[in-house]
Amino acid sequence: MNLIKLTNCQKEDIYNIFSIADELINGKYTDFLKGKSVVMFFPASSIRTRVTFEKGIYLLGGQPILFPTETLDKKEDLKDVCGYLNNWADVIIARHKNISVLEALAKYSAVPVINAMTDINHPCEILSDMYALSKIRDDFTKDKYLFCGKNGNIGLAWKEAANVMGFELEHCCAKGYEIDGLRTYCNIREAVKGKDIICTDSLPYDIIGDFGNCQVTKEIMNMANKGAVLNPCPPFYRGEEVSDDVIDSEYFVGYGFKKHLLEVQQAVIIY
Repeated sequence: MNLIKLTNCQKEDIYNIFSIADELINGKYTDFLKGKSVVMFFPASSIRTRVTFEKGIYLLGGQPILFPTETLDKKEDLKDVCGYLNNWADVIIARHKNISVLEALAKYSAVPVINAMTDINHPCEILSDMYALSKIRDDFTKDKYLFCGKNGNIGLAWKEAANVMGFELEHCCAKGYEIDGLRTYCNIREAVKGKDIICTDSLPYDIIGDFGNCQVTKEIMNMANKGAVLNPCPPFYRGEEVSDDVIDSEYFVGYGFKKHLLEVQQAVIIY
């Protein structure tokens, strides 16, 4: 089994990954990767995803072998790259802009391929967020979700998650940045009403001005349902998609949520 898109999974698969994460927290799977090698392709700019994957492999007793993402863009056909890696690799983890590169790896690899982010999704990030939500909500699939940001990999990954898990997801963005298939608002004051989980993504500098009516502030969070939480995707920028006061408020759950990247990504490898 590969993890390229969340929509390749069933709801049962995701809950099984969560169960493995619980077992990891309780000390199970020590040396699960002993004697095994995990080949990783990551850009130099990756911080949270790379650190948690690399540390997770180490804690499971495995050997991470790291290459820059550009290695996958060489002239050599990916079919041939995998033909050799199949001799030695036990898992492949790759972060690449183009999801077709991940799909080609999955097609030709004899071992599992895990998507560590593309331009159109980020499955491990959203799995980790859902796992964290499962720890603080009675049933996170019954909550109402709002994604604030442009049509990009984080919003599209939340849409994948909603399609698999069945929760209600709506979108707040400036005109022209809509995600197909989601109910969309252009004003955060209207969008946030009735919502339980508010998620954001950072904005490219050249379009920040388009999103003036979409910034999440503490005042805006006060308009959401009682007990609502703010889960911005890092890196977030105070004063842009989120205000300084909301990050310093009780609504913000970001730091604590991301600690679960470690065991969730370990659980994905194990599963």
